[in-house]
Amino acid sequence: MDEPRQYQDLSRFRMPPGFRGRSAVLVQIWWIVQDTFFRMSPQVFYGWRNFLLRLFGARIGRKVQIRSTTRVTYPWKLTIGDYVWVGDDCVFYTLGEVTVGSHVAIAHDVYFCTGVHEYERLDFPIGQRPIHIEDEVWLPNDIFIGPGVTIGKGAVVGARSTVLSDLPSGMICYGSPAKPVKPRKTLRD
Repeated sequence: MDEPRQYQDLSRFRMPPGFRGRSAVLVQIWWIVQDTFFRMSPQVFYGWRNFLLRLFGARIGRKVQIRSTTRVTYPWKLTIGDYVWVGDDCVFYTLGEVTVGSHVAIAHDVYFCTGVHEYERLDFPIGQRPIHIEDEVWLPNDIFIGPGVTIGKGAVVGARSTVLSDLPSGMICYGSPAKPVKPRKTLRD
């Protein structure tokens, strides 16, 4: 006989109606397209990958370069501005909206996590909080960005940082959790 659950009972979990933003069938079709046509495309086929993302509802700006190993859970919840680079093995866990401004450099292994669970409830309900990355941000390698975070214009987040709260514009930030450390110098031609 099973003991009563004290912290979470996943047998009681239910996906909220409409949570994905599209039908389960369309979600599965996207995941098949992502694992084939998107992932197997040659590195230089940025336009092709942008086309596929747009086909499934993503809003992708001009001259965006997304590598083929990038993963997007629900593309219809992704907005990317102009002149953005997205490196290998990045994950956009778009249970909620992820908005990336223009002229943003995202290196490799950056994880955008919009998903949350209410761990104080036995049925462990799922939720989401959006992520906003403003213009001219640089996100180097191996960064985790948590739900509900905004990273201000021109901020730099140090490699291997964990971003759990908003970071201000024009600052170099790093750590786990990431904190502002010093101002970023403005540059002119």
